[in-house]
Amino acid sequence: MNLKLARIILEQNGYLVTEATDAEEAMDILKYRDFDLILMDIQLPKMDGLTLTSIIKEDPEKAHIPIIALTAHAMVGDRDKALKAGCVGYISKPIDTEIFPKRVQQYIEESKK
Repeated sequence: MNLKLARIILEQNGYLVTEATDAEEAMDILKYRDFDLILMDIQLPKMDGLTLTSIIKEDPEKAHIPIIALTAHAMVGDRDKALKAGCVGYISKPIDTEIFPKRVQQYIEESKK
């Protein structure tokens, strides 16, 4: 449900969105495509999003892509875990439909500086 909402909001704001339902699918997609930003759900099936983030950041060809943790986790320390894994930001769910696309744009602009 959150993935669908995020996609709709981003597409309405002019973004091209590619979805992956799990870490394996994401890794396959990353073999052939480059992205301006990755929104990483922390609770992925099979492999969690923080582990996948660490793997992406270890790849010299993909390490430049900013990764934003997108998670329902709002526990103390979750933001720090995401940053330690290689995320440059953290957006908690539920998504604020007005703020969300602005924050995504901000992260993309910051990564191009």
